[in-house]
Amino acid sequence: MNVHILPTDKFKTTTMVVHIEQDLKEETVTQTALLPFVLKRGCVKYPTAQQLRQYMDELFGAVFHADIVKKGEKQIIQIQLEIANEKYLSDTSPLLQKGIEFLGEVISRPLVENGGFNKKIVETESGLLKKRILSLIDDKIRYANQRVVEEMCKEEPYRLLSYGKTEELEQVDPTALYQYYLKLLAENPIDIYVVGDVQPTDVQQGVERSFQIERTNTRQLSFNPVQKERVEEQVVIEELEIGQGKLNIGCRTHTTLQDEDYETLLIYNGILGGFPHSKLFVNVREKASLAYYAVSRLESHKGMLIMMSGIEIDRYEQAVEIMKEQLKMMQDGEISDTEMQQTKASLINQLLETKDNARTMIDFAYNGQLSDTKKTLKQFIDKINQVTVDAVVAIAKKIEIDTIYFLRDKEGEE
Repeated sequence: MNVHILPTDKFKTTTMVVHIEQDLKEETVTQTALLPFVLKRGCVKYPTAQQLRQYMDELFGAVFHADIVKKGEKQIIQIQLEIANEKYLSDTSPLLQKGIEFLGEVISRPLVENGGFNKKIVETESGLLKKRILSLIDDKIRYANQRVVEEMCKEEPYRLLSYGKTEELEQVDPTALYQYYLKLLAENPIDIYVVGDVQPTDVQQGVERSFQIERTNTRQLSFNPVQKERVEEQVVIEELEIGQGKLNIGCRTHTTLQDEDYETLLIYNGILGGFPHSKLFVNVREKASLAYYAVSRLESHKGMLIMMSGIEIDRYEQAVEIMKEQLKMMQDGEISDTEMQQTKASLINQLLETKDNARTMIDFAYNGQLSDTKKTLKQFIDKINQVTVDAVVAIAKKIEIDTIYFLRDKEGEE
């Protein structure tokens, strides 16, 4: 296992996150999605939710959390504990070691019966995860974003939802799930991050003592997101009972975290739609009054950019036209010094803010670990400062529209 210790005296708590990495694949997406939620329900030492809560209270209100996330074509199990640092308490109990021991219990000694996970827990968590997937349609912004991704990546693993598939959740076998988990623990990359006012040797020794995992045939999973060689623009219109249209335009950037021009892409996105001073916000939302919101965001591990907007349904064609105009302006170099300066300042401020939060520190470091690009904050900031308008124009010329997705009402055209 890889143990990453980020010592800092900024926080009065210690944050620990265990990442278990898996490729995003059709055959394992549902099992992987279910695991963190089953693990957080109990272990051999604390078999019930009540016992877990009581122990968290004993650890001065420690916060225990588990989730599943998608980063490019990787599916990541995250188990997290935030615990008080004993240096700031009158009680001198070794909270750091107790926290590490607790995570070791959860990961190494989960609740198992008859060679499988607890059947009732698996059924309950499967049901909750299914509800979470089905509730996606209630949040039309998230729903539209997932749908544009599905249409763009029909033949690629990235189309898969990190929470798995509803039809498979009902059929998960507790024994097969446990055997799959043991295989993950034995073979897949595990990265443990610890942020706080800690001594690295104490953390290292605690992990070695508490994480009793048999690691065999360990393997590295390559960072190799599927890229489309030929991009052809497609239009997808979907009808639902809604009042406000959702127009999402998905583009291929042909640039990921690994590429030399990644920082230039960050600036491109910032000028296009990443900040309140950006072209989409100013020209589409404010000047033309075409959208309730108009933003763009990057999928940095995958090499995608998605422009998202909420519009009046009868203004669809106008909105598409003016959003395409913003892309053309970027290609033509219609970028002011003010836009460059404001975007650089905003990006640098965002990067500096990562140091003010333990989770964002971990995310920054783990993104570098996943993509094998371990840059420091200073290296990122230096590269951002060096980006020129010409470099942004060069990035703009690489960007291609893949899918125009419009979610509208069911009335349709007469």
